[in-house]
Amino acid sequence: MNTVYLLLGSNLGNSKELFQKAIQMLELSVGVITSSSSLYESPPWGFQHENNFINQALKISTELSPLKTLGACLSVEQQLGRIRANTDNYEARTIDIDILLFNTELVNDTNLIIPHLHLHNRRFALLPLTEIAPNQIHPKFDKTISQLLYSCSDNSDVRKL
Repeated sequence: MNTVYLLLGSNLGNSKELFQKAIQMLELSVGVITSSSSLYESPPWGFQHENNFINQALKISTELSPLKTLGACLSVEQQLGRIRANTDNYEARTIDIDILLFNTELVNDTNLIIPHLHLHNRRFALLPLTEIAPNQIHPKFDKTISQLLYSCSDNSDVRKL
C-alpha cells in the first residue's frame, strides 16, 4: 500500500463544496483518505487575482502508482470544471489537485515530478501538510515538513479558517 499526500486548491466557485465533492471522488478513484488538514486561506501565488485561494492537504492510502494517481486527480479536476489552459502561467481555478509526496519516492517524469517541485517554497502548501504530516521526510532535501516550513522564505499571509 502506498501513501500519497495531495493538496487541494481553489479560488473560483464554492471552494468548500468543491473540496467535499473532490474528496468523495478521490476516495472512489484513488483510495482511503486517512487524514485531512484544516482549510487554509492565502493570496494567489505567482499571479494577481481578486480571490484568495483555499487549500487543504490530504493523506491517502492507495494501491495506485504515481502516474495512475495523477490520472485520477486530473480526472477529478476535469469532472469538477477545471479547464487547463495551454500555458505555463498560473491562473485562477475551480479546483487544483497537486501530488506533493508519494511514499518517499522521487519521480521525474515528463508529466509528473514528485516531490512537488515547489513544495519547499510554498507556505500555503507547507502549513496544511505540516498539520497532518509534520515528521514526514521530504526525500529530496532529507528534512521533515516542519523543518521545511520553518526555513521557508515565503512570507505569504496563510490563515487557518
